[in-house]
This record gives sequence, C-alpha cells and structure tokens, in this order.
Amino acid sequence: MEWLDPTFFTALLSIILIDLVLAGDNAIVIGLAARNLPKENQKKAIVWGTVGAIAIRASATLVVVWLLKLPALLLIGGLILIWIAYKLLVDKKDHDNIQAKNRLWPAIQTIIVADAVMGFDNVVAVAGASHGSFLLVIVGLLISVPIMVWGSTLFIRWMEKFPWIMYIGAGVLALTAGKMLTEDPLVHGWFAANPVVKWILVLLVVAGVLAAGLWRKLFGSLVSINDKGQLTIPQELVEEANIRIDDSFQAQRDEKGRLVLVKSGG
Repeated sequence: MEWLDPTFFTALLSIILIDLVLAGDNAIVIGLAARNLPKENQKKAIVWGTVGAIAIRASATLVVVWLLKLPALLLIGGLILIWIAYKLLVDKKDHDNIQAKNRLWPAIQTIIVADAVMGFDNVVAVAGASHGSFLLVIVGLLISVPIMVWGSTLFIRWMEKFPWIMYIGAGVLALTAGKMLTEDPLVHGWFAANPVVKWILVLLVVAGVLAAGLWRKLFGSLVSINDKGQLTIPQELVEEANIRIDDSFQAQRDEKGRLVLVKSGG
C-alpha cells in the first residue's frame, strides 16, 4: 500500500474516524483523573498521561497488526469487531470508577491504566483497518491523537447532539469487520474468486450491526406487562433510574398529561 494510493488514504480516514469515535471517552477519563490537581499540574498530567497512553496503545496495536497476519486470527478479530461495533451503539459508558487524584504522578498513572483498560476495542479496530500496515497505524495515531486530546470534548458534544455520527462510526467498524472476515488467509482465496459474495457478506455485516443497534435503541428499553399484569422493567432502565427492590412508586400526570411513575418520597 503506497503513500499516494487511494486505498491508503481510505484506510487512513477509517483509522482516524475509528480513533475519534472509540476514543472520545478518553477526554472524560483525562478530565476525571486530573480534576483535583492544582491548575499548574493539570496540563502536565494531561500531556504526560496522554503520552504514556499513546505509547502503550501504539505498541499494542502494532503487536495485534502482526498477529492478525496469522491464519484464523483475522476471522476471530472480525467477529470481535462486530461485537464492538454493536456495543458502540447500545452501551452507556460508566466512568464512576475513575478516581480523581490530587498528586501529579498518581493522576498520570490513572490516565495511562484507564486508557489501557478501555482501549482494547480501539486496538482491535485500528489493527483491522490498517490492512497489516505499520505505517498506517503510526500516521493515523499522529493525526488523530492531537484531535482526540484537544478536540474530543467537542466531538463528544457533537455525538450527543447528532447521534447519526455514532452510526457512521459503527458502520465503519462493521465494514472493517466484514473485510477482516473475508481477508483471512484461510478464506481469502475463495472470496477473491467470488467478489460478489464477498461484498454481499460485508454489506450484510454492516446492515446487521446497524439494524441490531437501532432495534435495541428503539425497543430494548421498553417496559412490558407480564401475564400477571405486572410491569417488567429492563435491566438498563433499572440501572439508569437507580431502582431498588424496596422502592415504591406513585402514578402521576406530568405537564403534558402523560402518566409517569414517581418514587415515593423522591
């Protein structure tokens, strides 16, 4: 894959978009870890924590790029990436376990460790999108990391305001996953001889991920009525509303006349 090859720039754009969509939460992690530091140390924690996180992520990605050249591992990576793309659409990120530190070095450690734990999806996705090119991984990181660090707060606001950005990101992940499934050494020869089947499979993967995410968004949080006439509340709503087993509720009308349940005494 050469520098001026359109395939190079297409893959590079995919990597940058993947970095931005999957790493948007890094701004939150960095902010949470550094928020209790004195002002003069906050910038140091952010810079050095980010440098350490990038070094670990780049090293891990390069290792995965090499591993994906082994037979069957592209297939496994593609299946993992399909799940990552789906979870991007349906998961609510929880940052409650990110502790704020009041000293510089512990804050830097928190940023690095949190990024390493949260960065597995990013590593797999970028490795798959790079098509085995170490150069693509490095160039993609050099471009996307400054945007991620200084512009990710704005990008997070964009994703909240324009949810379709998440679907574009999930679509790119699913497209990468589909290509990984068809380019593994075990099956590449067959798909190369049957390109129509290859692209049908890739499109089915993309459409399946987006449809499953949209279905979960529309119907996964609906309250249902069981055969005893009792309300059954999905676990996602239970966690979001912090509902406990001993809670009691009263039915009331809101300002629009809709029936709502209000915690007694709340």
